[in-house]
Amino acid sequence: MRLAGASPVLDHRVCAFRRDLADVAVAGDYAAAAYAQPQKMSCIASRAMVREAPRVDAGAGSELLRGEPFLAMEVGGEWAWGYCGADRYVGYVPAAAIGAATAPTHRISTPSGLIFGNADVRAAHVGELPMGSLVVATGREGAFHVTDIGFIHHRHLTPIGEAAPDWVAVAEQFVGTPYLWGGRTRSGIDCSGLVQMALGAGGIAAPRDSDMQLAALGKPVETPKRGDLAFFRGHVGIMIDETNLLHANAYWMATVIEPLELVATRSGGDQRPLIGLRRL
Repeated sequence: MRLAGASPVLDHRVCAFRRDLADVAVAGDYAAAAYAQPQKMSCIASRAMVREAPRVDAGAGSELLRGEPFLAMEVGGEWAWGYCGADRYVGYVPAAAIGAATAPTHRISTPSGLIFGNADVRAAHVGELPMGSLVVATGREGAFHVTDIGFIHHRHLTPIGEAAPDWVAVAEQFVGTPYLWGGRTRSGIDCSGLVQMALGAGGIAAPRDSDMQLAALGKPVETPKRGDLAFFRGHVGIMIDETNLLHANAYWMATVIEPLELVATRSGGDQRPLIGLRRL
């Protein structure tokens, strides 16, 4: 049986469907001309914006990092369409940014992980990767891991599956980072990207957008404390103590720490915009 259109429960951000092509996973809910089984690939660029349309000037909803999985529905020409393996976020990435699937062993656990040409801190610096990037380590030479892309110092890497002891401290490393809609790195990050990256470093999987995070994470609390998530309409931040909020925001165009009450007041309106506080 074919359906007349999209089910109202389908969210285009995390369900891959177009009129001409859709994920086989939504075949029972959406009538498309054809269906495809996603092909697992991996990001081979240092980063790639996940865009709403196959154009360099199209809006970006998220960002794919080196080594992260990408489930490709269609690869043709300059663009690939599919979804990010970690959070199912749907969009277009440059076809040149993805390649054969890999099996990463380590992640970059510092704001920026440097890549060297040899196992020596005095060797040529040949590149760098943002926090959260995934690499395949094949051996060790002194203080350096030998990876699929070069030599990376062991202090910049953490084995996959080993969580940071304080994910809020991870978030604090992003203070001063420019605000960038869809961003997930120290080069630019948005509010929910900050939450997702910090939680991910702490071993906690989080959806991509703030409304999804509100629905998925924790329970309401009465009095905020360090590690609570403060949700506004279309915005989220992290409490670093009982009164101060760490958040990436368009007001300052940066990631800053400021009083929660000030953020609530600045949001304006007669109704307090704070939706709730949720503790993980």
